[in-house]
Amino acid sequence: MPLSNPIFRRISRLADEQGVQAFVVGGYVRDHYLRRPSTDIDVVVVGSGIALAEALARELKAKVSVFKTFGTAMVRARGVEVEFVGARRESYTRDSRKPEVEPGTLEDDQRRRDFTINAMAWSLNGATFGELVDPFDGMSDLEECIIRTPCDPDVTFSDDPLRMMRAVRFAAQLGFTIEEETFEAIRRNAGRIRIVSRERIVTELNKIVLSPVPSMGFELLELTGLLERIFPEMHNLKGVEKRGRHAHKDNFIHTLKVLDNVARRSGDLWLRWAAVLHDIAKPLTKAYDPRVGWTFHGHEVLGSKMVPAIFRQLKLPLNEHMKFVQKLVF
Repeated sequence: MPLSNPIFRRISRLADEQGVQAFVVGGYVRDHYLRRPSTDIDVVVVGSGIALAEALARELKAKVSVFKTFGTAMVRARGVEVEFVGARRESYTRDSRKPEVEPGTLEDDQRRRDFTINAMAWSLNGATFGELVDPFDGMSDLEECIIRTPCDPDVTFSDDPLRMMRAVRFAAQLGFTIEEETFEAIRRNAGRIRIVSRERIVTELNKIVLSPVPSMGFELLELTGLLERIFPEMHNLKGVEKRGRHAHKDNFIHTLKVLDNVARRSGDLWLRWAAVLHDIAKPLTKAYDPRVGWTFHGHEVLGSKMVPAIFRQLKLPLNEHMKFVQKLVF
């Protein structure tokens, strides 16, 4: 039973008392069907999410954090975090990923979600408790392991370009395929990533590095044109130059093999980053010697010197983690 936690019955009764519709939506629903543990619950209320959160907090004698600017409230109780928000409709301007927000229906709220698998909802009201509301057929996409946007992908990605990184991240984490039209829209809109902050980008990048087979995520970043925009040093590893019978290996493919090998043995983020960066200076040290072929003399020295600048540019921490990566690259 998906809504077995007693907290859902409490929310259900309080929603009925307040005369509002309430739904669990997004990641908690998706993760239940994927059999992934989840303790973050998002509740969408057609009405005031804050009022319902405050009523639940009073009943559970729990603390409620209210964020009036965003119209959201968070209740932490009994090992779960429940975030309440009023159903809303969003509209965007070209130069910002911060939307204009107005109250909307549940379907308006589902339509603004990034992917169909994140747009499924369960009803919490007494009469329809536990019913799945899935207007964009997210369940089919979940069964077929597909990442697809609920609406026109060009609009979805242009509105909030971080969703392009999230598409790649979900594909890498779940082993899913990005649906063809969604994939082509990422390629068309890759340049829009420039309006997203480095901090938001690196959060997604770290999740890709930590995914079960990280090479899958990096290959998608490369194929979509995102990698050269967010991490050009890694994009520059790609390709093989030949002179006569001499050719060197593709350092991008080699790096991804090393990264996957490390990922099979360790979930340590910084060890994985060391794998990503271990050959990062090879394009800058590449030279051709007719007698021996291609050489990369001193790439480990230059690579270790490049690490702080890359960490700074990607907004990764400039602390002992950076020094650890630097030492391993050397």
